[in-house]
Amino acid sequence: MSTPPADLELRLLTMPASVDAADAADFLEMVRVRNLVYAEINGNEDESIAPDELLPAFRPDQYELRFVWLAVLDGAVVGRIGVDIPLEEGSRVVFWRIELLRSSWGRGIGTAAYELVERVAREHDRTVLQSWATHPDAPGPRIAPPTGFGTIPEDHAARFYLRNGYSLEQVERMSALDLAEAQERLTALLAEARAASTDYRVVQWFAPTPPEYIEGYAWMKSRMITDAPAAAMEFDEEVWDAARLARHDSMYTDVGRTLQVTAAQHVETGALVAFNELVIGKDRTTATAQEDTLVLKEHRGHRLGLLVKCAGLAAWHEVAPESPRVITYNAEENRPMLDINETIGFVPVAYNGAWKKTLS
Repeated sequence: MSTPPADLELRLLTMPASVDAADAADFLEMVRVRNLVYAEINGNEDESIAPDELLPAFRPDQYELRFVWLAVLDGAVVGRIGVDIPLEEGSRVVFWRIELLRSSWGRGIGTAAYELVERVAREHDRTVLQSWATHPDAPGPRIAPPTGFGTIPEDHAARFYLRNGYSLEQVERMSALDLAEAQERLTALLAEARAASTDYRVVQWFAPTPPEYIEGYAWMKSRMITDAPAAAMEFDEEVWDAARLARHDSMYTDVGRTLQVTAAQHVETGALVAFNELVIGKDRTTATAQEDTLVLKEHRGHRLGLLVKCAGLAAWHEVAPESPRVITYNAEENRPMLDINETIGFVPVAYNGAWKKTLS
């Protein structure tokens, strides 16, 4: 373990009011380095984001405290440290990330950054620390989570977590779909899904959420925490209301990002019971993100996951015809959702590890 350099500065980032503000330089540099780190890991720019499109995620609100520090070495920003603290009553969790350019590895910067993470967690009386990292495939020893689903290589990031007392709790699969190749298959699968779900209709909208769908969509968003496979990772049950949903939608609409929601509505009751989200930035030639997808437990078994995904992707061809692919993440033990993805044509491109430590 290296001793941190004497000239290392971990500088708390003050969020600017806009990317054009006089004090925005540090934020702009943080986003530039963030994008470089993800490009180094993935070998592409699929997870890059423009500064103005990322800034709304850091607006202060009543749901979460978000801290970011810049790792500055010899006057240059070489990475960032993030700590997110949910504000649900009784919460004991913290989510964190340390992202460093490879050129700065092995110099003790990660050690100093992690000491900061634990200190902030203790200052906020949090005892469960959780973090995710991408682990590109590599030869050598591998680590499996207690779920028994998936493995990751014991790489640089994994050794860092293990050295600091973390356990691997879950493996997530990152999958990609070639949109151009999928269109004919989507048409056939959508017809199949509609035939299996005659008690349901497809409804679709773009953020901001229309008034008639606010209650149902908010309820489904709250169920993401309780209904999606989480292994031993801990999440606070969230209360979603109109205000929280409006805040969620504004993170997209305020900066010109497009969020399409495709939902299944139970015809008899009018209840929304499944949904899928697709997101793209202002540049619609970039990769699309498939974000949350959920079928409420009590309505599973009717091909609704296939229905909302295929209906969403079929419509997306008109929204972003030049977007080359869709990226999505799923727990390796979430076989029902992976089955749907594989049927549609998604292929695995990377794996994430979900790591956890409980402080004494």
